[in-house]
Amino acid sequence: MNNVNITIDGLAITARSGMTVLQAALANGLYIPNLCNHPDLAPAGLCRVCVVKVDNKKIAISCKLPVQDGMAISTEDPEVMQIRKSSVELLVAYHPLTCLTCEKDNDCELQRVAHYVGVTQEGMKRYRRSVRTIPKDTSNPFFDIDHSKCIMCGICIRTCDELQNINAIDYAQRGVSCIVATLGNKPIAQSRCESCGECVVRCPVGALAVKTAQAPMREVSSICTYCGVGCGLFLGVRGDRIVSVRGDRNNPVNKGSLCVKGRFGYDFVNHPDRLKTPWVKKDGKLVEASWDEALDLIADNFSKSKGDGFATLASARMTNEDNYLLQKFTRSVMETNTIDHCARL
Repeated sequence: MNNVNITIDGLAITARSGMTVLQAALANGLYIPNLCNHPDLAPAGLCRVCVVKVDNKKIAISCKLPVQDGMAISTEDPEVMQIRKSSVELLVAYHPLTCLTCEKDNDCELQRVAHYVGVTQEGMKRYRRSVRTIPKDTSNPFFDIDHSKCIMCGICIRTCDELQNINAIDYAQRGVSCIVATLGNKPIAQSRCESCGECVVRCPVGALAVKTAQAPMREVSSICTYCGVGCGLFLGVRGDRIVSVRGDRNNPVNKGSLCVKGRFGYDFVNHPDRLKTPWVKKDGKLVEASWDEALDLIADNFSKSKGDGFATLASARMTNEDNYLLQKFTRSVMETNTIDHCARL
C-alpha cells in the first residue's frame, strides 16, 4: 500500500493510503479530540468533535476524511477550536457533574476532551440545563446502564452490530428524548443481549459500567480456562483477589474480545464455598482428606474399574494437550474406548 505525505499543524507526517486524517494523526502520536471514534469500528462521524480545517479552506470531520498527498491540516484554527468547543459544551450541558463518584473517573474520554478544548465553568453558564432524570437499568447481573451519562456516540450500538452481530440495542425516540434502548425499550436483561461486555469496555463515559468495578493494584497476564479456545486476558488483582478482567488485544486468538464467562465469571476464584482440600466419603459422609489419601482412593478404584467398568468424560475447559493425554490414558491404561466430552461453553 502506498504512503502519502501530509502536514498537520505544520508537522510533516507519513500515512498509509486509505487512512483517515484522524487515524494518521493518532498513529503518529498527534492528538485530535474525538468521542465517537474507536479503532475497532467503522468511522461514524457523529460527535463532530474531531473537526479540522483542510488546506486553509474547508472544515471537515477528520474521522471520515481520507488522506491525500500534500494535504495541509490545521487542528488549531480559531474556527475549528470554536466549533469543537461548542460541540463539547452542548454535551456537557446535560451531563451529570458527578465525576468523583463516577466509575469512569480519570478514565473518561469526555473529561479528557472537555479539558483539552477548554470547557470552563464560566463558559458553561449559557448552556447549563438540568440533567435528564432517567431511571438506571440495573437488570443485567454484570453491568448497569445510566442513560443520564450517555453522550449518544453510538459506540455501544455499533459494537453490538459490527463486532458481535447481536443488534440488541439501537437509538430510540427523537430529539432531546433520544436514548439508546432495546427493542420495545425493555430492560437489557430481557433483550437479545448476551452480556459479553464488549459495549461496556468501549463506552467512553460512565453510561455503561460494571457493577462491581474496582481499580486493580496490578495486572497478571493469563489464559481463560472456561473453554479450549485459549483467549488471552489480563486479570486485575487487588491483594489476593481478582477484581477485574480485560481482554488481551495482542493475543492472536481473541484479539481482546471476551465472552460473558471470560469477562465476568471470576467470582468463583475467591468464593468462600470453594473447595481448598480434597473430600472423601466415609461412613456415608463427606470429610476432608489429604491429597495422598484422595489419590490413593482414586487409584484403587481405577484399578478395579478397568475395561467396561470405566468411562471418561473430557472437559472443554482443558487444553488440547490435556484432553489428548486423557484419551490416551483411557484407551491405553484403562483399556476402554468409552469416552465422551462436553465441548461447549
